[in-house]
Amino acid sequence: MSKLFESIKLRDLDIRNRIWLPPMCQYSCENQDGIVGDWHKIHYPARAIGGFGLIIVEATAVSPEGRISPQDAGLWNSEQAIAWAEVNRLIHAHGAKSAVQLAHAGRKASIYRESDGVGSISNADGGWQTVSVSDEAFTGYEAPRTLETKEVANVVEAFAAAAERAIQADFDAIEIHAAHGYLIHQFLSPLTNNRTDQYGGSLENRARLLIEITTAIRARVGAGVPVLVRFSATDWADNGWDETQTIAVAKWAHEAGADMFDISSGGLITGVSIPFEPNYQVGFAENVAEHVGQPVAAVGLITEAKQADLVLESGEIAVALIGRAGLRDPMWPLRAAAELGVEIDYWPAQYARAKFKN
Repeated sequence: MSKLFESIKLRDLDIRNRIWLPPMCQYSCENQDGIVGDWHKIHYPARAIGGFGLIIVEATAVSPEGRISPQDAGLWNSEQAIAWAEVNRLIHAHGAKSAVQLAHAGRKASIYRESDGVGSISNADGGWQTVSVSDEAFTGYEAPRTLETKEVANVVEAFAAAAERAIQADFDAIEIHAAHGYLIHQFLSPLTNNRTDQYGGSLENRARLLIEITTAIRARVGAGVPVLVRFSATDWADNGWDETQTIAVAKWAHEAGADMFDISSGGLITGVSIPFEPNYQVGFAENVAEHVGQPVAAVGLITEAKQADLVLESGEIAVALIGRAGLRDPMWPLRAAAELGVEIDYWPAQYARAKFKN
């Protein structure tokens, strides 16, 4: 048996395999109200039919100003939760489990989706004032407003309330987005956090927002629901966020209630050199797994079945996240089972004739 197809249990959640779909923005809420629609009802259930174990849906904003683009999904009201519940019904009907990545874009909010333009959207054209750890702009974007100390508690509450709505919408797990240069990452990294209050300076202070969010979410969702955290393990820049800090903060996050870590990299600043090649982030995930002692998922140009199987073979990595390859091929896990000669019991009867490579 390939380890890819072994089940895994996190708290009370049983997941049929270790091939998971990572969160990838769809920018498809066309009414700009954060309510998911027909695209999501097709896109995500198709991957459930295709055999993915856990589907982590796209970065979902915890507040309107936390959206990356106006077309982002949200979970800041009950109407959005009702729409997500229908998506989850379809995912669950085909044997997969679901998680939602809760996010706040911070200074990287209020921008055009890729198909509509580049850069920040002006207020006159439907954009909004962004907020961040400081008033320093992301390259090419409008400058954010610095969050006042008293406002940080509102961010924590927004994440906690969204997590509660996620459970009402029948999500099985929660992921906190602390990566890719979005708000929590902006607080974590010394490259962007120059605050002098209790949220700036020392590593403990820079991590305070994440730990407060993790603690609040754990209190809202109960003991049985898994909570994941996505980190960028490095900013790929001198004097920035790095693996040592990631490991330290992951340990604190586990103590606060997090169960698993999804390890990516980059996104905070431009002008850095990233070696995009197969498995380029796997070493970061292995390092976190070794030092934190909790399950870790690896992501980053993992595209082939044998490659993914080898990523898990060492035993350090618990899960392979199949991202862009999973966009190209909704049936990636079924194809992987055929290629590796693994017998699974969740082939759709309608696709049985495709079960073998010939």
